Amino acid sequence: MNQLNKFLTGISVFLSIAFFSFSGKCETNPVKLICEYHENPIGIDVVQPRLSWQLQSTENDVLQTAYQIRVAGSEKALNGKKLIWDSGKIESDQSVNVVYNGPAIKSMERVWWQVRVWDNKNELSKWSEPAYWEMGILEPAQWTASWITLRDPEKSKTSLPVHYLRNEFKLGKTVESARLYVSAQGLYEMFINGKKVGDQLFTPGWTSYENRIQYQTYDVTDLLKADNAIAAKLGDGWFRGFIGFSGQRNYYGDELALIAQLQITYKDGGSETINSDGSWKVNNGPIVESDIYNGELYDANLEIPGWNKPGFSDGNWSSATSVDVSKDLLVAPQGSPVKAVEELKPIAQMTTPKGEMVYDMGQNMVGWLRIKLKGEKGDTVRIKFAEVLDKEGNIYTANLRSAKATDTYIFGESGEITYEPSFTFHGFRFVQLIGVKAAPALEDLTGVVIYSDMPSTGSFECSDPLINQLQHNIRWGQKGNFLDVPTDCPQRDERLGWTGDAQAFSMTAGFNFNVAPFYTKWEKDVALDQQENGRVPHVVPDVLNGNGGATGWADVVAIIPWTVYKIYGDQRILEESYPAITKWIGYMNGRAGDDHLWTGDSHFGDWLAFATTRSDYPGATTEKDLIATAYFYYTTSLTAKIAGILGKNSDQQYYEQLAANIKKAFVAEFVTPNGRLVSHTQTAYVLALSFGLIPDDRIEKAAEYLAKDVEKFGHLTTGFLGTPLLCHTLSSIGRDDLAFMLLNRKQYPSWLYPVTQGATTIWERWDGQKPDGSFQDVGMNSFNHYAYGAIGEWLYSRVAGIKIDEAHPGYKHFILAPHPGGGLTYVKATFESVYGQIVSDWKIENGEMVYNVEIPANTTASVVLPNAGGAALQTNTKAEQQRVGDDLEMLLGSGKYSFSYPIEIKK
Repeated sequence: MNQLNKFLTGISVFLSIAFFSFSGKCETNPVKLICEYHENPIGIDVVQPRLSWQLQSTENDVLQTAYQIRVAGSEKALNGKKLIWDSGKIESDQSVNVVYNGPAIKSMERVWWQVRVWDNKNELSKWSEPAYWEMGILEPAQWTASWITLRDPEKSKTSLPVHYLRNEFKLGKTVESARLYVSAQGLYEMFINGKKVGDQLFTPGWTSYENRIQYQTYDVTDLLKADNAIAAKLGDGWFRGFIGFSGQRNYYGDELALIAQLQITYKDGGSETINSDGSWKVNNGPIVESDIYNGELYDANLEIPGWNKPGFSDGNWSSATSVDVSKDLLVAPQGSPVKAVEELKPIAQMTTPKGEMVYDMGQNMVGWLRIKLKGEKGDTVRIKFAEVLDKEGNIYTANLRSAKATDTYIFGESGEITYEPSFTFHGFRFVQLIGVKAAPALEDLTGVVIYSDMPSTGSFECSDPLINQLQHNIRWGQKGNFLDVPTDCPQRDERLGWTGDAQAFSMTAGFNFNVAPFYTKWEKDVALDQQENGRVPHVVPDVLNGNGGATGWADVVAIIPWTVYKIYGDQRILEESYPAITKWIGYMNGRAGDDHLWTGDSHFGDWLAFATTRSDYPGATTEKDLIATAYFYYTTSLTAKIAGILGKNSDQQYYEQLAANIKKAFVAEFVTPNGRLVSHTQTAYVLALSFGLIPDDRIEKAAEYLAKDVEKFGHLTTGFLGTPLLCHTLSSIGRDDLAFMLLNRKQYPSWLYPVTQGATTIWERWDGQKPDGSFQDVGMNSFNHYAYGAIGEWLYSRVAGIKIDEAHPGYKHFILAPHPGGGLTYVKATFESVYGQIVSDWKIENGEMVYNVEIPANTTASVVLPNAGGAALQTNTKAEQQRVGDDLEMLLGSGKYSFSYPIEIKK
């Protein structure tokens, strides 16, 4: 850090160092303006939103030294004197998460903003292109619409028909702008004049419905005419559909409801509000059954042509009934909306040995099938979804458990139709068609891929095709399971927000995609579903009736906020999560008691560790008391750090002392004087070493035990908790060779074994499908389960070498330190940080290491060149070099740099 401070203090020394030579004036400008992680968001309810921008520059070594933000009520007013807020010149290098400190913005008001910056070249930038944000409905009393429903005749234990709701209205004046605010108990789709409103799916999203329900805001200005129809479809979804794995329905309630408020502003300055109320008409329609797990039954004989357009006769429809649902529950979303992001075409059609008509999409995906079908009136076509084929080549659905995962279409007339469902999704690679007379052509089928629309931020590629496929599988596992909440799996009767999976994968998730808004939204529900005694549920949103408190799972309450802080420099998530974090520490402390050992409670342990095949007790390999106490220490230590960052000094001292007491107890109970752990497993050593639980004088011996265990087995033996830390820990003890050995292993158990079996996503089990084609325990055998994909973090941060400096979160300062090995001849990783793109690109050719890096403006990086200490280095920078062991280190400002030198890779 001293070197970094000297660099930042004396940055002018390096002004002459540049990758390119430019003539004329330096050009540095702010670009990519975002507000609360979104570009030009509308309908937010963060009253002091945070503003961020990146710097684009033609020179190297560029740092921001000051900024100025101005905010106005219109784009035009930005250039005038009627500003809402002018920050003035603020001496600061902060360009990420700058808090708006102007007057409060009113409900439904849009404001425009710009920023300009001063840099360390004494240059003032141009004003940025304007951006905006728009507030949603901030007060419950401002909701003038009513919650309405179609009363179902019975509270069924089976799937019920989708509700159809509609109303008509006329407009006599020219519309300036119109916003539609919508929410539901259940899932909704809105229409105006026959056109679907927006492109979001599974709205209003899944939250802790007892505590909060999201509403969405849509700009519908261009959809309105003189004569208008507003309409909606309303399905069971997570609210009252089947949920969990015990056949339960109606978990949150047994009555669907919709609330819709259309705010219209006219060009003459007037306004009008169209509300959902008792004047709306409601009916059932062609979607007879709708369920996330089981699929959709669509009977075209019940279609209602024109139901969502003006002029439709709804005289035989029922009047909507008002429902007493609190408007206090309504909140604006902060996450990434679910959308249809990609489309796939099948790669093959086959007839299985059983005579099944099956299509192979070529990729285990999440979403549904859009299909062109030909049939006669009354024909019934069933579409069944599966992840894999069995060893005979037939469709395999046993691992879906009770989920039917079937969409059904009944023809209402003869001819050709195009069908896709509304309120269901499936996890699948293979599609079986039942009831069709002739096989549709490949081009008649389209796989609609849905997930939370997170911007892609990272890429990793290397010289090994199998590892590239592993990275592909990690990304697709994340896409398939980041569907508004981080689900464990997308195909069977579960699809729940398991907390352990989420925390284990969180750093890898943050490399692949921008997950800040996704986790910000979900962590609020973690806190809301936390019980009064501090226990955190196993799944969030909690649909397991309060079951929780498992170590390594419940710790998500602290680990993911810490992850978001490290990756994005987001201190607010620490502030907002702090009460929940400390409540969880209090719960663990209460369970541990005076001896600070958390023993005797039920936990999941190192879930699905090697050779633990029973689904009722798959974490038995490593002693659960050891794991529980280790996590008690780790999360307490993390809380001390967080308290320090938040300026809570007395709290910091308390948690540091508590952590010290836990460590003392852990060592006395679980560590022998010779550094051996009472649970002599890879996971036990990995947790103890990576969490800092081994006394300094025993670390070398404990590390030796870990290395010998890996050498003895020749493979990993870890589960959900040990696996994410395994290669990191081996690297930290100087055994990259063993880490690469584990990475490159192709036999079970390994990361590449599923790849050799044709996997296109990460499996739940190391041997979900065995070499002979048979399957693991049908009770728990998902082929899209992202937890073991946590190896991705090691690929990015160790092999490619893009590493966070915790002292400067958000990649304000970071480390570029690649580690060649494992027979790889090249690796290229990119990461779009909040400051801009980071590139780490190395290759070894003819005994020479060539390393190219890119460092974004307003950041610095410590670059470490492996095994370059005694080599003749060729580079385009004159930065001071420092030899550390066999490596060379240097501190660099923004820009693109190249290095080449002879290298000998150690075996």
